[in-house]
Amino acid sequence: MTEARVIKKYANRRLYDATASRHVTLADLRKLIAAGEKIKVLDDKSGEDLTRQILLQIIAEQEQFGTPVLSTELLEAIVRFYGNPVQQVFTRYIEQSLGGIMKQQRAMQEEMTRALRTPMAPLAELARQNMELWTQMQASMLSSVAPKQAAEPENSEHSRKPQP
Repeated sequence: MTEARVIKKYANRRLYDATASRHVTLADLRKLIAAGEKIKVLDDKSGEDLTRQILLQIIAEQEQFGTPVLSTELLEAIVRFYGNPVQQVFTRYIEQSLGGIMKQQRAMQEEMTRALRTPMAPLAELARQNMELWTQMQASMLSSVAPKQAAEPENSEHSRKPQP
């Protein structure tokens, strides 16, 4: 597993990416995460892990724009699960569900990439299947005609033995 990128949060609330040696915004962190990077946000003075707080800030910021991922009903349900005996079950369920969706998305992206690398591959596969069906149809049609052709040589003049 890759090492998480360390982001330091200073007292003035600025975020500093130690790997890139530059200050970053929540939008920059969102782009890193979307690109597959793992981040770990640490308080510069205490070393306290602030990753969850920053991730929640990123989510809250994103929910303000466009179509939200988290509907009001879903947020209410999440609030109800806090302190509930099934909170851990709910957490695992959401993690597994999102993991499944991400796997499906990766598989679809791989298929699209494969199709774009060889754009004729789907058409070639379709042509192969059509040729296979055509061959089967021909074989089926010829098999109904073939027994008659096999019987004809026996009755033809060339295959008759001379009569004494």
